[in-house]
Amino acid sequence: MTVLLAAIETGSLSAAGRKLGMPLPTVSRKVSELESHLRARLLHRSTRRLTLTDAGRAYVEACKRILGEIDEAERAAAGEYSAPTGELVISAPIVYGRARLLPVVTEFLSAYPEVDVRLLLSDRAVNLLEEPIDLALRIGELPDSSLVTKRVGSVHPIACGSPAYFAQRGSPATPAELSAHDCVTFEGLMAPEVWSFGGKLRAQEVAVHSRLVVNTAEAAIDAAIAGVGIARVLSYQVSEAVERGQLELVLQDFEPPPWPVSLVYRSQGRLPLKLRAFVDFAAPRLQAAHRT
Repeated sequence: MTVLLAAIETGSLSAAGRKLGMPLPTVSRKVSELESHLRARLLHRSTRRLTLTDAGRAYVEACKRILGEIDEAERAAAGEYSAPTGELVISAPIVYGRARLLPVVTEFLSAYPEVDVRLLLSDRAVNLLEEPIDLALRIGELPDSSLVTKRVGSVHPIACGSPAYFAQRGSPATPAELSAHDCVTFEGLMAPEVWSFGGKLRAQEVAVHSRLVVNTAEAAIDAAIAGVGIARVLSYQVSEAVERGQLELVLQDFEPPPWPVSLVYRSQGRLPLKLRAFVDFAAPRLQAAHRT
């Protein structure tokens, strides 16, 4: 079952082998043996990808449930519900994770020596229902789901540029004036051609000329500091550069309402104590950091 799920999650038998540390012939044999045992074809195999048959889809859903129950039983036997122990896997956006969450994690490790943390920093929104992650930090409005959320603060988009750039080109007084400026777009936040300002009641979109488009907030901030143009990032991402005088904020009166920052985890019958301990430990510290 584990081999089959790995093949579906990674998209190929070879990728499943790499994930499991298992030779490709062994992976292929195990899947074939499973199909023979069930007397049913589970996978459509092609040179590009694997897809599930109707029987395979139903079987994979059952596998996820069964393996989840086994994992729950093993964690109970290992003592996760009697004392905080084991590995805690946490996902967070790159800059927020480094600047705000990592200091909390290091404190937590000192306070709970029996818990290990695997911190995954990525600006990709992970799927907690499908990936082996205990807790995620999310920025933005969350859709209704079965996930449990704990709000710890808020952030908002901010436009900024270097003092040297504004001295040479002037500061925009309204979003419409961005058409006369060079812009740096972090494509995870805004489209390269159009930036959005305001809330639902006074929303406006303005065309911009992105001299540079990057896929990380750090790169956008570095480019803005270098004078390439006006960048748009999130408030927490640029706070250090503003404090050092490397960047100046503009158009603050036109920004949308703050976006929530939340700790998110799966709804479970019994919450592992390592997860409960981290939520109780991290939430007040992150809330205090947002107030400063």
